[in-house]
Amino acid sequence: MAIELLMPALSPTMEEGTLAKWLVKEGDTISSGDVIAEIETDKATMEFEAVDEGVMGKILVAEGTEGVKVNAPIAVLLEEGEDASAAETVGASTPALAAEEAPKAEAPATAAAPAPAAPKAASGERIFASPLARRIAAQKGLDLSEISGSGPKGRIVKADVENATAAPKAEAPKAAAPAPAAAAAAPAGPSADMVAKMYEGREYEEIKLDGMRKTIAARLTEAKQTIPHFYLRRDIQLDALMKFRGELNKQLEGKGVKLSVNDFIIKAVANALQEVPTANAVWAGDRVLQMKASDVAVAVAVEGGLFTPVLKDADMKSLSALSKEMKDLATRARDRKLAPQEYQGGSFAISNLGMFGIDNFDAIVNPPHAGILAVGSGVKKPVVGADGEIKVATVMSVTMSVDHRVIDGALGAELLKAIVENLENPVAMLA
Repeated sequence: MAIELLMPALSPTMEEGTLAKWLVKEGDTISSGDVIAEIETDKATMEFEAVDEGVMGKILVAEGTEGVKVNAPIAVLLEEGEDASAAETVGASTPALAAEEAPKAEAPATAAAPAPAAPKAASGERIFASPLARRIAAQKGLDLSEISGSGPKGRIVKADVENATAAPKAEAPKAAAPAPAAAAAAPAGPSADMVAKMYEGREYEEIKLDGMRKTIAARLTEAKQTIPHFYLRRDIQLDALMKFRGELNKQLEGKGVKLSVNDFIIKAVANALQEVPTANAVWAGDRVLQMKASDVAVAVAVEGGLFTPVLKDADMKSLSALSKEMKDLATRARDRKLAPQEYQGGSFAISNLGMFGIDNFDAIVNPPHAGILAVGSGVKKPVVGADGEIKVATVMSVTMSVDHRVIDGALGAELLKAIVENLENPVAMLA
């Protein structure tokens, strides 16, 4: 039986993607585990591995096609002994997505029924199963939520459903009471046509949004609308840190290590989260998860958007290790080569615009993080010393944006105080 290959969900938040490149062509023999395509998600380009084996019978989605929904058929795989006509029969019910303007042809009466939609367990979580396993389960009347998968990451494969027996069907539940009417949606602002009409007669270039920009727009709009932000601001004197950094870099020069101010900021935040453990937490919908390790996310600007790679266990790592890891993550972020587990998670983030000459700014909390530290540039300013005399010092302004659902004002102030003390006393921070 021909097998439909479906657009995979390559990250927990992926809803659609771009089929960037096919690495096989029709007629090629495919083995389980072969990389057959490259898929662009909202954040990265990732490899798509085949789960089943067979011959590539028909490619349904052309290279470069954008907006392909997760679980949409993208190709047809033929099993041993099948000819190309089987691929035509399966593919007939799913028009290729090569061009948006192509009219949708009606499926012929002889077309095979499309593969069942990806099922969900009673808890609402998606069940991962190969297309062939889903077909066999549907034919045998099996409930996939009752079957344990033996494939990669618990995926249900052909052998699992062939060895399972159908359980008696439960009595159909009674019709539920009608749900109350949904609340009116919040105003979405003027439509694209309305905005374009405002600028009628003016010259402009229309730039199509890619997956990353769409995701940034949606997530940060949601964050700003749903997270009760408040802001805490402090000035940090950097003279002791700059002197200490210069001494360390001189000693590390032979090892090819050069520490940046940002490396010290990462370490200061990581240590502060351990010193104020109640603030090392994330919002989880109906509860707060208090984290044990200091996993710190750092915003990295890339063409068309940004990534926030996460340095895990940052409190346990040396400055040189953090510096090396951050450089590697930033390089691969700009090449869009990060795996989802490298930019998801963390409890706190850092966004540094000091290198652009920005004195201070307010950053948006990136859920589920409880806070983000917005870092400005270090500039020479007159300050009043402990002895009451005015002196010149290098001062860096920071603003900490906080999710009030997780961190209250006094707790946030305590966390920021710990960050400031770590940066103003860098030697003690490393003790």
